[in-house]
Amino acid sequence: MKNKLMLGAVLISIVIGFSSCSSTGMKEFKPQDLSTLKRVKQELVAPPFLPKHDQKSLGAPKIVEVVLSIDEKKMIIDDKGTEVWAFTYNGTVPGPMIVAHVGDYVDVKLVNPKTNMMEHNVDFHSATGALGGGGLTHVAPGEEVSIRFRATKAGVFVYHCAPGGAMIPWHVVHGMNGAIMILPKEGLEDGNGNSLVYDKAFYIGEQDYYIAKGKGRRGRYKKYPNATASYNDDMKVMETLIPSHIVFNGAVGALTGDNAMKAKVGENVLFIHSQANYDTRPHLIGGHGDYVWERGSFTDKPQTGLETWFIAGGSAGAAMYKFQQPGTYAYVNHNLIEGVMKGATAHVVVEGEWNNDLLEQTSKPAPIKK
Repeated sequence: MKNKLMLGAVLISIVIGFSSCSSTGMKEFKPQDLSTLKRVKQELVAPPFLPKHDQKSLGAPKIVEVVLSIDEKKMIIDDKGTEVWAFTYNGTVPGPMIVAHVGDYVDVKLVNPKTNMMEHNVDFHSATGALGGGGLTHVAPGEEVSIRFRATKAGVFVYHCAPGGAMIPWHVVHGMNGAIMILPKEGLEDGNGNSLVYDKAFYIGEQDYYIAKGKGRRGRYKKYPNATASYNDDMKVMETLIPSHIVFNGAVGALTGDNAMKAKVGENVLFIHSQANYDTRPHLIGGHGDYVWERGSFTDKPQTGLETWFIAGGSAGAAMYKFQQPGTYAYVNHNLIEGVMKGATAHVVVEGEWNNDLLEQTSKPAPIKK
């Protein structure tokens, strides 16, 4: 009798456990008749911008169609003329942001033009099974392949190339990564049932490069004739775990000067930040993270009022801030060695009226009085 009671208690615990899993976002999705669903061709754009999208999608699920075309290309990544043969999706580092809603299907065509030299694929951290689609998307030069996955988890997620073995980190640190945002159907919320709406959204993809220098202490960074020639040298630098460059959106200064992100006082701006390989810690100098989904999950309640947030290597996160003062803000990796000396700095230029109540200089610099 005692054993039966214990077994009953275990079964009840299991049932309760399954119920609690359901209540925490582990929702089951019924298969859809795809022939009845609306197909939407999403026109992908270069970061830091996002494709046109709705923040809420309360209708039936849809099929979001995107094309990722692989481009092995030479890029200049700093003002010293340092070169890297970047492996890119749609020609940019990072690859373009993709946006869908929970319950949607994402239909991806991956194209590897015959002008490339290597096999590639794509692993979506937002997809379920088959190595995130990586096991189904290997394409040699001159081939294309398509997959479709159901967007079941709300949040921001990394995607990247993962051909296998040492090729995985080599392709990723050559720029072959991007991010996808899966919004809740009802849009973002503050964790207390209140809707959060952003006026603008920017995508910052942080990239660590490992480029070899020539002989001598002051040797210049090496240059290579094609996309595969640097492999042996790259591996030696990668084994040190010390990047030569850490940059936003592909190159030093890619998001400064004329390319700075732009906003206005009073606007809510959503910053999406990904790092496919290396831990980072974004910080908006002069601003804050009003709402922060540090590990990227929109199912979880956002943290609030953060000064700096952490993005683990192999993940993406998001932070929303309402700008209250005009000026040029620095958005940095707050390992300041990496932010200032390695290159991980961006700017946000904000228009509007200054508010002295928030910050005011009360005296000018002057000699110290004895």
